[in-house]
Amino acid sequence: MRSPALVRAADVADAAGIAAVYRPYVTDSVASFESVPPDAAEMAVRMLAAPRLPWVAAERDGAVVGYAYAAAHHARAAYRWSVSCSVYLAAGERGAGTGRALYERLFAELRPLGHVTAFAGIALPNAASVGLHTALGFTPVGVYRAAGFKAGRWHDVGWWQLPLREPPADPVEPGAWTPPARD
Repeated sequence: MRSPALVRAADVADAAGIAAVYRPYVTDSVASFESVPPDAAEMAVRMLAAPRLPWVAAERDGAVVGYAYAAAHHARAAYRWSVSCSVYLAAGERGAGTGRALYERLFAELRPLGHVTAFAGIALPNAASVGLHTALGFTPVGVYRAAGFKAGRWHDVGWWQLPLREPPADPVEPGAWTPPARD
């Protein structure tokens, strides 16, 4: 059995590796609704977007083999305690526990910032992603029918949610993420 990938905070130095992992999800699948794969410069911009939210990377033999990140769930102010999250893996990492390890690290980075709920949208069908999210405690909350058109057909998007903490009666502002020194 192969040893687990090293999971750590990601920084802009990882942007090229992250873009490489993501590219096939854009070009060869409907898991992403983007039509043009972002390059390293665009990934770096996304990683530094305000308010800064966590990005984590999985590394094996010095190369990025997966990543997960959180983004604002919606722009309106009342949503600021909620995040949308995604995880992407190189083909060789699927089924190796890397996705779980990435998400566990991501959630550990999000909780101290004050976020209450994580959401994940999954283009359907995608049994592997549904299985990962369900195993981590996400529950289905609905399906947007015919939400995106890609690869010559319409695709539904299922939405899942995960409570990160009890919703406080009087929440404090969520904090911005500061990545720890490379660990």
